[in-house]
Amino acid sequence: MNTIVKMNLAQFSLIYLLLIIILVIMKKARVNQTKLLVVASFRMSVQLVLAGFVLTWIFENPHPLLTVAYIVSMVIFAIHRVISRCKRLNRTFKIIVACSLAGTGVSLVAYFVAVVVGINVFNPQYTIPISGMIIANSMNGVALGLRSFTENIRANTARMDALINAGVTPKKILLPFVNDALETALIPTLNSMVGMGIISLPGMMTGQILSGTLPMTAILYQIAIMIAICTAVCVTVFTSLYLGYRTMYNKRYQIQVS
Repeated sequence: MNTIVKMNLAQFSLIYLLLIIILVIMKKARVNQTKLLVVASFRMSVQLVLAGFVLTWIFENPHPLLTVAYIVSMVIFAIHRVISRCKRLNRTFKIIVACSLAGTGVSLVAYFVAVVVGINVFNPQYTIPISGMIIANSMNGVALGLRSFTENIRANTARMDALINAGVTPKKILLPFVNDALETALIPTLNSMVGMGIISLPGMMTGQILSGTLPMTAILYQIAIMIAICTAVCVTVFTSLYLGYRTMYNKRYQIQVS
């Protein structure tokens, strides 16, 4: 039961044959994203292989500074990805988003590793993979929430102007958009939690089982990480939007939309 089947390079290379199926379907459906598929597959492969070498070296030479450096690089990349997609946000709003993403992610990772698992927070074997899951989902959640928020703002500019002229405060105007964006950001995580265990066996649990971990141990870890991920997404999006939207109007109650 605990034997790990290792793939050699020849076996592994066979997985890329599946990309042909995707390319054929794209051509049949006239989806002009073949270049993106090839580039994305190549970048994913190169990035993961490089990450594998780096992580192998860190695991063989564990040191707190190396663990911290890897997590900091994760956070910086996540912030860059989110901010680069939301160029219309003002500078203060972007700083709030960055602080929310970094602060929430690091805090929840520390809580998960040190309190829930009960080991040294600088242990790279646990801290780095858990950081990746929490920070990546936080990044996707806040990006989705911000996109929903900014799109609603742009679509309702005329209505907002009319409400301002009627004497409605910016808070009452913007807050419904904030609430809708938070709901939008949470839906993918909540939906995955609803179907988990019946419709799907999630990645973390599957990986642990394939590596020889007992299914019940893998299940406990999966439940814990999903609750942590849901919390991370909720808190990151909430703090980003509920603090950020206040930067969109001035003392004269004029809403400033880029």
